[in-house]
Amino acid sequence: MKKIHILGVGCAKCKKLVQHAEQAAKELGIDYELEKVTDITQIMNFGIAMTPGLVVDGKVKTSGKLPSVEEVKKLLSQ
Repeated sequence: MKKIHILGVGCAKCKKLVQHAEQAAKELGIDYELEKVTDITQIMNFGIAMTPGLVVDGKVKTSGKLPSVEEVKKLLSQ
């Protein structure tokens, strides 16, 4: 099971990244658990300066941009 964290305080891009991550995981047919991290201290603990952030299995994959569904699929497949 993939553990996906979306890091962000609730901005439009952060909400869109949640949708992209869920759609990508479903299209790939992978078992996943998605958690939204909105606490700024927890976000900083991941070591990112800009949101939204995408973390897969504890590794930061992107920060400060909104990857497309296709980009997220590639990141989840790695």
